[in-house]
Amino acid sequence: MATALSLSTFSNVIAVAMGGALGAVARYGLSGWVQHFFPGVFPWGILVVNSLGSLALGFLAVLLERFFTDMEFARLLLITGFLGAFTTFSTFSYQSVMLAQQGKFLLAGGNIMSNVMICLIFAGVGVWLGQRV
Repeated sequence: MATALSLSTFSNVIAVAMGGALGAVARYGLSGWVQHFFPGVFPWGILVVNSLGSLALGFLAVLLERFFTDMEFARLLLITGFLGAFTTFSTFSYQSVMLAQQGKFLLAGGNIMSNVMICLIFAGVGVWLGQRV
């Protein structure tokens, strides 16, 4: 029994690690690509990443819960690993603090409000989409 438990735990760690690596690379690429097209002080790239990550998490969480309840590896790979590394709330928080410290209070407030509101809406849309599959 101890061997099966350790093999299962190892498999879970691998799922999170693989998903996390892919999510981090996807975040880096997408946020940089968006920021390239919308240059300036406002962190548009992270807003897009957080919004799409929230949409995907809402959708996948419902899908996995409804249709794939026994697929723990997929849940750990996609939600905990990939989307955990892809969505960048810590980066968003840091960027908001930096904007405020630079005296750019309207941009900081806009960044906070838009990330929170848009990500909540996108998560809701993801849940709604997932429930309709």
